[in-house]
Amino acid sequence: MVALFGREFSRAELSAHSGDMAQFAGVRLMVLGDGAERGIRMLEFRSGSGLRFTVLVDRCLDIAECEYRGRAIGWHGPSGFRHPALHEYEGEGGLSWMRSFSGLMVTCGLDHILFMHDAPAAEYNYGPRTEVKHSLHGRAGTIPARLTGYGETWEGDRCTLWCEGVVRQATMFGEHLELTRRIEIDAGTSEIRLTDRVENRGFNPTPHMYCYHINLGHPLLGEGARYLAPVRDVVWAAHAGADYRAQGVGYRRLTGPQPRFHEQVWQHELAAGPDGTRPVALVNDAAGLGFEVTTDAAQFPCMFEWQALQAGQYGFGIEPSTNHVLGQGYAAERGELITLGHGEARRYDTRLRVLDGAAEIAACEARVTALATQPEEDFPEPSGHHLPLRAGA
Repeated sequence: MVALFGREFSRAELSAHSGDMAQFAGVRLMVLGDGAERGIRMLEFRSGSGLRFTVLVDRCLDIAECEYRGRAIGWHGPSGFRHPALHEYEGEGGLSWMRSFSGLMVTCGLDHILFMHDAPAAEYNYGPRTEVKHSLHGRAGTIPARLTGYGETWEGDRCTLWCEGVVRQATMFGEHLELTRRIEIDAGTSEIRLTDRVENRGFNPTPHMYCYHINLGHPLLGEGARYLAPVRDVVWAAHAGADYRAQGVGYRRLTGPQPRFHEQVWQHELAAGPDGTRPVALVNDAAGLGFEVTTDAAQFPCMFEWQALQAGQYGFGIEPSTNHVLGQGYAAERGELITLGHGEARRYDTRLRVLDGAAEIAACEARVTALATQPEEDFPEPSGHHLPLRAGA
């Protein structure tokens, strides 16, 4: 059954009320037509619950806009949804990724995440390629997908809205990785299901790192908004040291926009439930709104929290990751860098859920606290204890 307008409908009942399911929910393909976004194919999802989100086909099938009943959930950066043809991967010393950084979700990978790094390229067996120069957060987020399908699928009286595509990151005498992504949501609901599979289609052993930069904005993000997570340990903080408390923003509670705020990044060690999953959320009690991200601890063993509270760029990020925050060099030194052989693949299953009202926020908080009670102190001393990861996990 499909829950719409405070009641449940069978497929036949919905058909009786309209000649087209798109009156209530659906997926449609469109093309953006102006400015830096011109030419980007975009899928618009309307679930019927009040949730609307868009998927940028030409930018890794990432989720761009996200709003619920007219209120923004996803963050928009000043760059807008820039066309990938305008992107310069190695520009600005590897920091030009930030000129294409906007939207609810930006994929980082497929062979590199986090800060810039030059890695040896011996595995590619090509003399002139002595090293691989990695820029911030890798190439994947600005690669167009090959769209393999989208639409609505009925199974009995259940309607699923979906899209699927393939993103190829490849070069001669280098990596050949493919991401197959499927995004689903049941009509009448507010939970997005994201399923990714990254496979090495080449014949050279190839590093693989992966991260989602899930970005939330106002009005969900606002004065007093709370970060909920089953935090067992605060491992690392980018601003730890003499100025640890200087900006007055701890890991638990957010402020409104501040002039000259410098981004803060934290890494937390999280507890997992019996099924291996871990919920993390940003909730705004005053607005009666929240957003929950649930990941698999075996797939994404690490979790970062991004605070970018500067005026004019006001955002907050939840970042599940395959590796610790100190990057590819650190992973390689510790033997934690995933290497995929020909035909080997990794799968990632993630759920993104809107929390509507105090009851759903309380239920989320109960799910979190059932796993671990996060530190009550806003500025817990980072332990520096990056737990060992299994590269083959």
